[in-house]
Amino acid sequence: MAEEYITTTTLATPENQPSSGLTPPQESNSTHQVLATEIETPEKATETNPPENSVAAAAQPEVTPEEQRPPKVTETETASTEKKETSEKEEAAEEDKRIPQNLGSFKEESSKLSDLSDSEKKSLDELKHLVRDALDNHQFGSVPKPEDGSNAPEEVTIWGVPLLKDDRSDVVLLKFLRARDFKVKDSLAMLKNTVKWRREVKIDELVDEDLVDDLDKVVFMHGHDREGHPVCYNVYGEFQNKELYNKTFSDEEKRKHFLRTRIQFLERSIRKLDFSSGGVSTIFQINDMKNSPGLGKKELRSATKQAVQLLQDNYPEFVFKQAFINVPWWYLVFYTVIGPFMTPRSKSKLVFAGPSRSAETLFKYISPEQVPVQYGGLSVDPCDCNPDFSLDDPASEVIVKPGTKQTVEIIIYEKCEIVWEIRVIGWEVSYKAEFVPEEKDAYTVVVQKPRKMKPFDEPVLTQSFKVNELGKVLLTVDNPTSKKKKLVYRFSVKPL
Repeated sequence: MAEEYITTTTLATPENQPSSGLTPPQESNSTHQVLATEIETPEKATETNPPENSVAAAAQPEVTPEEQRPPKVTETETASTEKKETSEKEEAAEEDKRIPQNLGSFKEESSKLSDLSDSEKKSLDELKHLVRDALDNHQFGSVPKPEDGSNAPEEVTIWGVPLLKDDRSDVVLLKFLRARDFKVKDSLAMLKNTVKWRREVKIDELVDEDLVDDLDKVVFMHGHDREGHPVCYNVYGEFQNKELYNKTFSDEEKRKHFLRTRIQFLERSIRKLDFSSGGVSTIFQINDMKNSPGLGKKELRSATKQAVQLLQDNYPEFVFKQAFINVPWWYLVFYTVIGPFMTPRSKSKLVFAGPSRSAETLFKYISPEQVPVQYGGLSVDPCDCNPDFSLDDPASEVIVKPGTKQTVEIIIYEKCEIVWEIRVIGWEVSYKAEFVPEEKDAYTVVVQKPRKMKPFDEPVLTQSFKVNELGKVLLTVDNPTSKKKKLVYRFSVKPL
């Protein structure tokens, strides 16, 4: 097998994460340099030199792409794990055959009014004219028409946006138009029904109510996707807890309370969206089906049916994409039933992923630092504290090919304390960390001796090292399996 060398270099200041690209260090503001090095393992060979020898060479204060030395080849036998991993790959392949990954392409319609087609602009103008007439004649019924015959128009506010007062109103009306395929009269009817429903439910009062529930782990907002959409997680497996399930669904009164808490949660989330022209006014929904009670729970099924109908009737076009992760086999039965009743456009918003593909699927849409730890990312629960990193600290992603070693090399140019987070989705790799001083005769410092990481080991490793002399930190992941692995890491430095 031919040798393959892939080297990327990134520069960063102490305050920033590394960015991709081949850039030489700059003495004016750069303090460290990152190099990700992949070494492909020949199939039939033995290790001729210890791994440490391949990284002990002294780093130069300034390194350009032309001066970079190719990594020394390390040869690793993988025959002992290939049989096992082939079996797992076959299982994953079978899972992929059963679960539809994506049901069509979908590009979110622009919320910029200037991007509308001529026919769409015409429909919007017609709807605005009909809404103006309805407000003038108090057809929305929010307040009675004045008995003195005055011509004061009715005022209607929806999701914090007053109708026909500014451009935000146009974005709201567009949602109703798109929900009804730009049929103007149907859109107006839907808008009137929604306003009526909101008045009956007293939505504005509900938003400010202090409702008590135990569902903070069932439904929660966390981070944003790569396009800026806020992300909402729905964790159905939490209802395996019988006490929580009975407390939420055991009788009609409790199910009504459940719906009110969900409406309140949705309303508060929507009011944080940007309804200006070109703003982000939709939400990325993630539905975690792991350990979900399934279709046998009639109370949950009834409440879900009510919620879906309520959302369809009164919250048009607020979902950017619906991702279903950790999808079990039984959900395919459910999808088979509802699929024929869905429009191609609705289907195109859906994404499905089984347990072995969930993290990989999420990373297509959401950066790792924005994804919660339990779903393959680096972000801790908002209730926890991570003093070293936040959602704003970007992470880097590297593919570790089968039978290869991937080394992240961070060259340090000043005394500092460096902290890093690292994880490999599903682990099943060996990991080590070292500090190699620039001084030629200095000893390599072992920060983390080689450790075989198992699938159920801690998902994220956080480590630190105080650098008192110039040199480089090496983070090495050895993947002896026959599956590619996703390496995710980030680091920060604090000058001493």
